[in-house]
Amino acid sequence: MAGRLVDRFLGLPESAADAAPPDVGIGRDLRVPMPDGVVLVADLYRPRGAGPLPAVLIRTPYGKRQGLVRLFAGVLARRGFQVVVQNVRGIHGSGGEFHAFHDEREDGLATLKWVRAQPWCDGRVATAGASYLGYTQWAIAPYADPPLAAMGLGITASEFVSSFYPGGALALYNTLVWSSLMGTRDDRRRPLHNRRVRRAMRHLPVGEADMAAIGRAESFLREVTGNAENAAFWRETDHSAGVASTTAPASMVTGWWDLFLRGQLRDFAALHAAGRDVRITIGPWGHDAKALRAVLADQVSWLNAHLHGDAAELRRAPVRLYLQKADRWLDFQQWPPPETTPAPLYLSHGLTWDEPSAPLGPVAFTYDPYDPTPSTGGPLLAPGRGGQRDNGRIEARGDVAVLTGARLDRDLDLIGPVSAAFHVRTDTGHADLFVRLCDVGPDGASRNVTDGMLRIGAAPGATVEAEIEMHPTGYRFRRGHRLRVMLAGGAFPRFARNHGRGEPAGRAVASRRVRIEVLRGAGYPSALNLPVWAP
Repeated sequence: MAGRLVDRFLGLPESAADAAPPDVGIGRDLRVPMPDGVVLVADLYRPRGAGPLPAVLIRTPYGKRQGLVRLFAGVLARRGFQVVVQNVRGIHGSGGEFHAFHDEREDGLATLKWVRAQPWCDGRVATAGASYLGYTQWAIAPYADPPLAAMGLGITASEFVSSFYPGGALALYNTLVWSSLMGTRDDRRRPLHNRRVRRAMRHLPVGEADMAAIGRAESFLREVTGNAENAAFWRETDHSAGVASTTAPASMVTGWWDLFLRGQLRDFAALHAAGRDVRITIGPWGHDAKALRAVLADQVSWLNAHLHGDAAELRRAPVRLYLQKADRWLDFQQWPPPETTPAPLYLSHGLTWDEPSAPLGPVAFTYDPYDPTPSTGGPLLAPGRGGQRDNGRIEARGDVAVLTGARLDRDLDLIGPVSAAFHVRTDTGHADLFVRLCDVGPDGASRNVTDGMLRIGAAPGATVEAEIEMHPTGYRFRRGHRLRVMLAGGAFPRFARNHGRGEPAGRAVASRRVRIEVLRGAGYPSALNLPVWAP
């Protein structure tokens, strides 16, 4: 009864097992040896008295008895799945030291081999989970032989490095929030933890912000801040090159406000182009509880299809997405939708769909690292703080430039990747350029739709052609609304401030103001490239 109530609360469909749910036994702390002699621990959820069954493997850095992990395992076990939940290296009884992202390939493959060798496993192994638990799946899927039976990939990607440094700028907020969580995982949570972490975002140098946040050094923060300029350090943690060759059927769930959206869509596109069995759902959520509910429902149906032979859920389109502000779910055969046309929106005196033919002065503003332009909303690891927000307070600042288009005479639907191509120069040669597309309603409120960041390094005064990858979107601008572009030299604390001197991100302290000019008009066609959907 309790299980059925939980499933109903989560919006999960009833199953045949609901009438007579299996009697599930839990084997605690199974010891799984690694090739280097370290032993990892796992729990096994299994119907009592059953013979060999396929197994669902979940590998987690949050502890196998953490509430959400137990919820995942319990939902699956009640539906007759055999579930192995393992603590990754260095976590709550698993030996060795936790080294985020670096050990998941070797440890995951050794665990996969061990599970297949157990008498209770029939040789078929699927994987499930979200966020880091999804990354642990990608760490083994391209290399598994034989392949995995299925993958359930929630709000995750095959590589996380592009989320550490989007556009080359350090993603300070998300990095410090997650590193502080992992740095205190063995502690009883101290009062005012979240407030201390937010205050620590102002600490300089950012490579030592962990001391201000949790009172001790934390290895993940030190690695991310210390290797912002060292791509080679992360090479072995990037599994994107193996995505297209992965043959395991994969179901993905992400959200328009999830920090891993871009990476997950790249993974989907690679699998789909290779002709693999893959589907994706993109909803109106971020990295939050709403997304996890959708992930659970999706993974239950996908695993049912590939381990229990229930093919009912396999008849949907490969792409299902929610069109924001239209309150519509849409199905497509590919990403981006074939009816989408790239349309440039040019910077002019305001915004125009026609390329300016006359010369115009630059859009200019000055960024001060001692008073960094603040951020609001966006893809954050912060329930209640991310997503779509009113940008009015930020747009009123003197270090922000705002350009607004005419009122729309009809609805405008955008579905797909968004980018910006600007001509930029700075007086120091070192600056960030943050660009945000907003929706201005009849009430005058300006709400963010998508944005992007680029770290610029050039000779002082040199003109740079800046290509900025922005967050993909599925969004309806309603008739009577206006499009607005906001330009700034930062978005703090979502991104670490640029000190204007070209020093390494983790060690920079000294700062200097930077004048930033975005050129426009004849000869400098700076524009956003928008994916206009017109079926």
